This record gives sequence, structure tokens and C-alpha cells, in this order.
Amino acid sequence: MTDPHLEDRHRELADRVRDLGERHLRAVGRDEENPSRRAAELGALLGDAGLLRHAVPPPVGAMDARGALVAREGLAYFSLLAEAVYAAQALAAHPVSAAGSEAQRGRWLPALAAGSVLGALALAEPEAGSDLGGVRTLAQKDGSLFRLSGVKTWVTAAKGAGLFVVLARASQTEGARGLSLFLVDGGAPGVAARAVETMAALPTCELRLDAAPAVLLGDEGGGQPLVVRAIGALRPGAAGAACGLAARALDEAVRHTLTRRQFGRPLAGFQATRLALADMHAELEAARRLARHAAWLLDSDAKDAPREAAAARLVAAETAGRVVDRAVQLHGAQGLVRGSTVERLYREARALRLREGTSEGLRLELAEAILRERR
Repeated sequence: MTDPHLEDRHRELADRVRDLGERHLRAVGRDEENPSRRAAELGALLGDAGLLRHAVPPPVGAMDARGALVAREGLAYFSLLAEAVYAAQALAAHPVSAAGSEAQRGRWLPALAAGSVLGALALAEPEAGSDLGGVRTLAQKDGSLFRLSGVKTWVTAAKGAGLFVVLARASQTEGARGLSLFLVDGGAPGVAARAVETMAALPTCELRLDAAPAVLLGDEGGGQPLVVRAIGALRPGAAGAACGLAARALDEAVRHTLTRRQFGRPLAGFQATRLALADMHAELEAARRLARHAAWLLDSDAKDAPREAAAARLVAAETAGRVVDRAVQLHGAQGLVRGSTVERLYREARALRLREGTSEGLRLELAEAILRERR
């Protein structure tokens, strides 16, 4: 059935992503071996295929909310690592596009769109996760530059990323008002990134900055609004990634229950199996439609777009967890085998409830929006 929220250009992009996935991303076992190195390979692959143009806003790129959604949904179906590379490029490119100088945009945006440089948005710290007001990375003025010192954690990026967009404190002002964004060249002195292994195959790193040279992005003290806008613009895409992963789990469950026989007939012949598959399909379709509606609202500059984008991200990530859990259950003991597709999806689905904002944080944000509308 044709989705009225998508235009022909979005459907064409979805077809291109599916074709790329079928040809190059089926061998997901490679993602587990060395996610950081594999991320660099995937960045080049996505750049050569022209897909990273849709991770960079116009006029350099062609990103809109619906394009980012279908791209991330299609990539996540085959490889959450490839999807994470796309997301990292988009999260780095958005604030540069929104607030960068002409020189900054000219240097970094074409490279991000081509995949010749991998980017990352570095926000969290050991003592500052969802509470960005707790950021302690310090930016000290040094002529026309700044020197950044501190530690950033859970940075979704390859260890060898070429651009870090770093949130740091450039003044003595406490809380979010004292935060600014800075551009840090990944190859600059004082920059050290260490890969961090997680339960999911994601290119996660810890970033240590020791008087690393950096340039201010946008206005001093304007870091948090830029971060909020970047994350908000990508929220329907994050929901799309969750839907893509859930769709893969459903397909794996259907394939397994049609071929696995018990008591003389396929598992798909049992009523309990059919009820589970029906629930998985219904929940996935509901999440997918909410995500696409939210993306359409963002592209239309609708007033309620941020609220619906947060709802879509929350629902999709939670739905993915339930769908994948049922897929593992339908596989029985085979679903527990390390390296099997549904076992990998189970670990990856868990990560989606933490990436780009926690489910709990989104619930609080939604509650505040609902109450504010009724005051």
C-alpha cells in the first residue's frame, strides 16, 4: 500500500537503500568483528552510493525528515552499524549547516556528504548523560581558537572520525546557558579516541581532549539549542531505524516458523505462533505510520511536529524491543545462539532505547508538552 506521507523521491531513495543492502550489507557478521574499522568502510560505501547526501541538509545535501527516515529504516534492516554511521553523519552535519560560517560549511559539509570524513556529535560525559547542564569539558580562549579539555563518553562514531562536534563550557555560567558547540579536527594534537565495545555492534568511542584546538560553532552560549534542534530533526529517523530492525526480526520469525517443524507440522500452523506474528505485524505497522506522520509534520514545519517526533521515537524503540523479543521466543533455543540473526537483533534493539535519548527522557518530555498545551 502506498504511504501518503512519502513522495516519489522518498520511495526512490528507499529502493536505492534496499538495493545497496541486498548487495553489500547482508554479511552482518562482519559488523561484529571490529565496528570502528567497519564503520570507516561503511562510510565510504554509503558516500560512494550517494546516500550520505541525504544525511546533510540543503543546499550541500538533500536531507529532509522523511528522507532520513526511509534511509535509516532501510539501513537498519540490514545493518544497524551502517545506520549508525548515517546517523552520526547527520547529527554532525545538522549543527554545522545550521550555525557554521561559510568557511566551516565549505570545509566540512561536502566531506560529510561524500563520506570522505566521518563525523560525530560528542555530548555525554562520565558525569553528564541526559543532564547536559552537567557538562564539564572546558573551552579556554587562545587567540582566534579555543582549547578544549575534558572527556566525552558514548560518542557514536568511528574511532578514527575526522570531525567531532563537541559540547563544552566556554564560560563560568552554570547550566545549559554556559554551553557552546565547537568543531574539533579528529587528527588534531590533544585528541585521542578510544573504541568502547558494547553489547551491540555500534561504533562507540570515548573521546579525550587535552588542550585540543577547536573553533566555535555559532554563538557562544548557544550550544544547547543547536543540539536540541539537531536531535529533534533526526528523531523520526531514529524511529525509522527501530522500525527497520523490527521488520527484519519479523521477517526472520516468519521464515523460521514456516520452515521449522514440530509435532508433524510447521510452527506457523500453530495458533499461538499466528497470534504472535499478528501482534508483531500490527505493532510494527502502527509504529511505522506514527514515525512517517511525524516526519511529514517536521517537513511541513507543523507546530506539533516536535511532540509527535518524540512520541514516534518512543513508540518505535519500545515496539522494536517487543517484536524482537517475540522473534527470539519463536526461534526457541536457536534464538539464543551467539551470532544468530535474532540474537544480534535482540542486543541491537536494546541499544535503541538508549541511543539519541532514553525512553524515560522522552516520556518526561512528552508529558511536559501535553501538560503545557492544557495549562
